[in-house]
Amino acid sequence: MRVIQQTEENKIANVYVAETDAGKRFEFVESTQPPLSIHEKWVLIISTLYGCPVDCKFCDAGGTYQGRLSREELLFQIDYLVDKRFPGGLINTDKFKIQFARMGEPSLNPHVLEVLKELPSRYSMKHFIPSVSSIGPASKESFFNNLLDIKKSLYNKTFQLQFSIHSTNEAQRDKLIPVRKMNFEELASYGSRFYSPEGKKITLNFAIGADYIIKPEDIKDIFDPELFLVKVTPVNPTLKARKNNIQSLVQPGKDQYPIIDAFKDNGYEVLLSIGEWEENKIGSNCGQYVSAMQEDSGSEMYSYCLRDA
Repeated sequence: MRVIQQTEENKIANVYVAETDAGKRFEFVESTQPPLSIHEKWVLIISTLYGCPVDCKFCDAGGTYQGRLSREELLFQIDYLVDKRFPGGLINTDKFKIQFARMGEPSLNPHVLEVLKELPSRYSMKHFIPSVSSIGPASKESFFNNLLDIKKSLYNKTFQLQFSIHSTNEAQRDKLIPVRKMNFEELASYGSRFYSPEGKKITLNFAIGADYIIKPEDIKDIFDPELFLVKVTPVNPTLKARKNNIQSLVQPGKDQYPIIDAFKDNGYEVLLSIGEWEENKIGSNCGQYVSAMQEDSGSEMYSYCLRDA
């Protein structure tokens, strides 16, 4: 297993492509949050699956699936970046975050749980934030129950759980994320067990398209604003979003939106997360998959060249 390619070196974010001895490939990402330096904040975004069986209508990594990454392949991504930036294993950054959110739905891979258990003893970290982003697939009670146990025993104050729902209309959510999922009531019930007063609220992620149905009043009585916060993000300009004619409501450089005011009026804490526009060109944003540019070189995004590592 080795890294074979990466995007052009950038202080904002870098994407790496790894290949196994069997020829399978997966991607992982490191990023900072300008103007913060790597010693202030460093985020790793790792893959959990080879591709993804969930064919979300705006995600370039979905639609093909070749299995789960092993425990060793999950750790390889972290080890590679730690060795590159912090040789010796002392991660000298004030805020170190690992997101299980690149390729694949993490709850479909039980090895994610093994890695979460191992991380505190494997690395020396000042302030570590583990993060799992999920669509909440149905019939994954065992994964989520075990995740809750791990959170309580190791990460009660720092764990960041995110459910990506994108629309307050269940029928539209089903079209955007076309697999069996926990419904809103089931997500809320799990979230109420996962939440602890000394920890972080559970995040409801809305990557909002211009035609999405977003009515905060419809979910207020389901998702308690005391337990859940809302994160509003763009629909990143992926090839899949273009193919499905999904235009983002949220645009870089604009920070005032009526939908944010509506969430706040219903009692929610709201985070507007746009990030750096350059990340779309790098291909490091959620839903992007740099290998897709090999299939569509005409895209204005993914314009950072892959080079041999």
